[in-house]
This record gives sequence, C-alpha cells and structure tokens, in this order.
Amino acid sequence: MNLVPGRLELAALRRLWTAPMALAVDAAARPAVDAAAQAVDRVIASGRTVYGVNTGFGLLARTRIDDTRLAELQRALVLSHSAGTGPLLDDAVVRLVIALKAASLARGHSGIRWSVLEALVALANAGIVPCIPAQGSVGASGDLAPLAHLSAVLIGEGEARFEGRVMPARDALARAGLRPVALGPKEGLALLNGTQVSTALALAGLLAAGLGVSLSLAGTICVDASAAGGPPGNGSPALPFATIQEGINAALPGDEVVVADGTYAGPGNKNLDFFGKLSSYTPFSFEAKKQSFP
Repeated sequence: MNLVPGRLELAALRRLWTAPMALAVDAAARPAVDAAAQAVDRVIASGRTVYGVNTGFGLLARTRIDDTRLAELQRALVLSHSAGTGPLLDDAVVRLVIALKAASLARGHSGIRWSVLEALVALANAGIVPCIPAQGSVGASGDLAPLAHLSAVLIGEGEARFEGRVMPARDALARAGLRPVALGPKEGLALLNGTQVSTALALAGLLAAGLGVSLSLAGTICVDASAAGGPPGNGSPALPFATIQEGINAALPGDEVVVADGTYAGPGNKNLDFFGKLSSYTPFSFEAKKQSFP
C-alpha cells in the first residue's frame, strides 16, 4: 500500500483493515519531510526557544531545556503519556493507526526525520503490532496516550504482539531484526500529536457497517431470486438480474466479489444452491446452501 499524503483511498484502507499489507511512504513526500526536519535543526542552531523543540510541556512550557537533554525530553514525553488502560485495540485497528500516522507525518509539517518515518513503516511490515490500550485518548485534543503506546514500541519500550504472542517491545524488535529508534528534538511530540487512533476506530466502524449493509443487500437479492421460482419466462415474476451473480455484483462495490455457483439450478426450482465469497471482507464469508422457500 503506497501512502500518498492527503490521498488515501477508502478501498485501500478497507483492504488493510481486512488483512496485513506491506506499507510504503511515497518517495515524493521525502523533500517536504526533510525540509521540516532541517527547520527544527535551524531552530536549535539559532539558540531560539521554541515550544516542543527545546521547552517543557504543559505547565513547563516556558521552561527552557538544555540542548544536551533534548533527546531525553522526547523519550520522557513518550513514556510519561503511555498511561492508557482497558482492553487492547485489535490488530486491524492498529494497522490502520500506523498507516494513518505515517501518511500524516509524510505531509512534512511535523519536523520528524525520514528515518523515523521509515522505522514506523518497518514496524508494520515486520508484523509487529504495538499493544495499545483502548482507553486514554483526550479526543480532539489528541490521542496522546494511545499514540504514546504506539511510539513506545518504536523506542523499544512497552509491549507488542509478534509471532502470535505478546512480548516486550525490545524483544519483538530484536526478533524482527529491527533496532529501537533514538528520537530527536520534537519527534516525540510529532508522534503523539494527532487523532489517528480516533480516525482508525471511526474507519473500522464505517467499514464494519458497510459490510453489514452489503451482506443484507446480497441476502435480499438471493432470497428474492430464489422465491421467484426460476428465470423469467416460466410464469414467475421477472427479476432485475439474469443471474444471482449479477445481483450480488450490483449490490456490492466494484470488483470485490467472487461468486461461484450463483446461477439458477433450473426452471421452477425453488432451492437455491449458492456459495459466495466476499474476498474483500474476510475473515468471514457469506454462505447460503440449499435454502428452501415454500
């Protein structure tokens, strides 16, 4: 899945929600990302005081942090906000979070280095799923706690799911051949700011609801087709589609349906022998076998 800033498509996000996919940030985004990182470097070199770069946060926003401790500041920011609670977000939602976060950072407005962006994508491509508690976001003010749990795994802290089990993040990184990231100035703040977790949860709800509607439409067409008693011209009501397959494909989007044995068994046969696999909506499929209607 090629992540083009500002141009993510719902169909691609649906596929990522359904199953893991290799991620890559579009190379055309790099100049803007590099320029923003260089702007942070210039601020530090100039000696100016800029919030989030060389100051504390919250009540300490007016406190200048020594240049020698800027990396420590960002690490502390991530760890101090890793305070979520509740059940863990499922893998499908976390995959969406990582893709949305990478696409957002790739816009080049956050001051993060390209190497950190690559490390985030490498995390997903290695099959490492950060353990993110579902509760702790402050909504529009930012998914600070959930994104801190995501970011903690990048720096080798917290826990992650890998190879079918939960383990310390540092162990997961080592087993995948990856190294913890040492955050630079402003990078912890860039990783924590945003609403990618809220957006991912909204997307998951939308996609699940869309699946339910699609299945309902598909089921309705199958029932209507079977109850009609056979193809048009045999004394049965005329159907809008010549075959059940046509009806299913009309009900569901694009070319995302694979249907087998979706035609009538014969004139006047009220038994529907149909199996349809909704390839875009795994892990489950829609099946109706020999359902009789009086």
